[in-house]
Amino acid sequence: QVQLVESGGGLVQAGGSLRLSCRAAGMLFRLNAMGWYRQAPGKQRELVASISSGGITNYADSVKGRFTISRDNAKNTVSLQMNSLKPEDTAVYYCNLARFSDYDVSRLDYWGQGTQVTVSS
Repeated sequence: QVQLVESGGGLVQAGGSLRLSCRAAGMLFRLNAMGWYRQAPGKQRELVASISSGGITNYADSVKGRFTISRDNAKNTVSLQMNSLKPEDTAVYYCNLARFSDYDVSRLDYWGQGTQVTVSS
């Protein structure tokens, strides 16, 4: 079974930075595109950043220029560097296989506990 463990969240002021980390197990990590998702209360989970097995990255418009996703295939980890944080970034952040439609996201079998990011103004 896939295991996903997120860490690095916390409480920061607007304009601050956080670096999130995710360790994955139970998959051929190096062959799969990975993503960071976030979910705020009352909203559905959304993909904010993804990185292909070869290192090609994509970002939601809301985070482009502020967030950077990276991966270390030797360690089975994916990270999210978040700079210039805004209150609207407040959410629980999750990592998982990257999926690019709501339907495909809904079919993912396992989610970790996520890590809470809270940005105060």
